[in-house]
Amino acid sequence: MSNRILALVALVAMVLPAAAADSVTGTYLESRTCQVYTGPCFANAETALAGREALMAWNIESGKHNNVDLAGLSVVVAVRGNDTLAYQGVDDPKELKSAIIVDAKASAAQKEALVAFAKEHAGRAGREVVRVDAVPITMSMDSVELKGELQAGEIAKLTTRKARPGDCICSNEVQFYPPLAKINRFAAGVAIEAEFKGHGLGATWSTPESRSVYMGEFHYRSGPGDLAGSE
Repeated sequence: MSNRILALVALVAMVLPAAAADSVTGTYLESRTCQVYTGPCFANAETALAGREALMAWNIESGKHNNVDLAGLSVVVAVRGNDTLAYQGVDDPKELKSAIIVDAKASAAQKEALVAFAKEHAGRAGREVVRVDAVPITMSMDSVELKGELQAGEIAKLTTRKARPGDCICSNEVQFYPPLAKINRFAAGVAIEAEFKGHGLGATWSTPESRSVYMGEFHYRSGPGDLAGSE
């Protein structure tokens, strides 16, 4: 009998850490100041001239980070580098800085967890944070129609739609750069509105009607970019 009890205790000890691991699911929006759904000629023409800025936004539908429930909350990371955020994303520029925008309706513990979540999943941008703001955030995405909306106070705004045949110029368009964050599924699209009016990055920007966005879904199990059910 004692051997059975010891075996049961050992089994519970193995299962508990896995059950306690964070798991976060939701939708993701991204916009850059360069085209991501484009042909090589257009992308090459923008290299080192455009695409130094970006918005990365996560809307958490369910899950916990650092054992704090974040369901129904959103967080945004605004990024600016001294060079194009290209194939290596936030690792491309030599100089980089970012600002985090957290949901104002979050509690103090949730705000702290949102900042930690953003730092963890924004790659190098999460290590170069110069400012954190808390403002009302509304974010939604229709994964079927590929329509997204983000409003972060007066700081950031993004409205997206899926690409249409009329958006093709050279008929050689592809998803030229990968998304800046690791996400499970994504599609490139068009920014109807895309702007950042915040402080701390030394610049503001607006790139309406540009083929510059990604819309996607994520399911993080635990750890930076640890995707569940990833392709």
